[in-house]
Amino acid sequence: MRLLVTGGAGYIGSVVAAVAAREGHEVAVLDDLSTGHADAVPPAAAFTRGAVRDHARALLAGGADAVLHFAAKSLVAESMASPSLYWEHNLGGTLALLEAMRSTGVSKIVFSSTAAVYGEPERVPVTEDAPARPVNPYGASKLAVDAALTEHARMHGIAAVSLRYFNVAGAHAGPDGRWFGERHTTETHIIPCILQGALANGAAGGHVRIFGDDYPTPDGTCVRDYIHVTDLARAHMLALDACVPGEHRIYNLGSGSGFSNREVLSACREVTGREIPAQIAPRRDGDPAVLVASSERIQADCGWRVERSLVAMVADAWQFSLERFALDGAVPRGGR
Repeated sequence: MRLLVTGGAGYIGSVVAAVAAREGHEVAVLDDLSTGHADAVPPAAAFTRGAVRDHARALLAGGADAVLHFAAKSLVAESMASPSLYWEHNLGGTLALLEAMRSTGVSKIVFSSTAAVYGEPERVPVTEDAPARPVNPYGASKLAVDAALTEHARMHGIAAVSLRYFNVAGAHAGPDGRWFGERHTTETHIIPCILQGALANGAAGGHVRIFGDDYPTPDGTCVRDYIHVTDLARAHMLALDACVPGEHRIYNLGSGSGFSNREVLSACREVTGREIPAQIAPRRDGDPAVLVASSERIQADCGWRVERSLVAMVADAWQFSLERFALDGAVPRGGR
């Protein structure tokens, strides 16, 4: 299959592109490199640098069977500060992509959505029929894309699948031993932030922050559902087969259970063999106590389920961190 991967130089997009190429698909990556990295594009993929609005139509017209759409802005705090940026890129960019698909006759798309569309859920595990009540422009813009996909499926007969991720972690090892992992200028995800603390090894500024220890959870810290990025990539490959003309299907991706921030910190200490100093910071506004997904729908329809443990996620992320530290010689700035 000929696949266009938008945002394929980013963390998740690059892993999915690598897995797709390994499975024999012909992969083209489109990324403006605003947050991605050119050296994260798999060697087997053709790469075009640029925006979806400017290049998607030509790339689709050149030959494509389906789109895997990751290109988006994805920082919650940034979305609160600059909401119009998120509407412009996430919704506006996707509408331009859908029009390019319509005009070139490409009718299959798998969309990278998010659990942020649910906001603060009333019940966990969260199912796909839970009320969608995003609490920030990032989640709202992704929910708007889901609405657009539903309408394009109804009106134009496209085959669409939205995958709503919970917390993605880990790194992916390619067949040549090359690692694909998280590499953000300012890191906000807890596992890479903790591993940055391990790399700093107790140096000044080397502690990590745990936001809140007074939640109604067993140890007082937030509980989150984690998925290995390789398991996530496998879900995208299965979602391509689940695309049905005229339908927009929505699937949650999660393990059905969760780990507290303290448990994540413990796993990082176990894997690295380092103490990793930590400090408790005040709660962040809008952080639910527990956020865990039900993936029963995609299990029933596609046979997908998580295969890799939290320790495996941390171990792979640690290998990637060590590789990047060896190459760059500096620890990125952490946001937690």
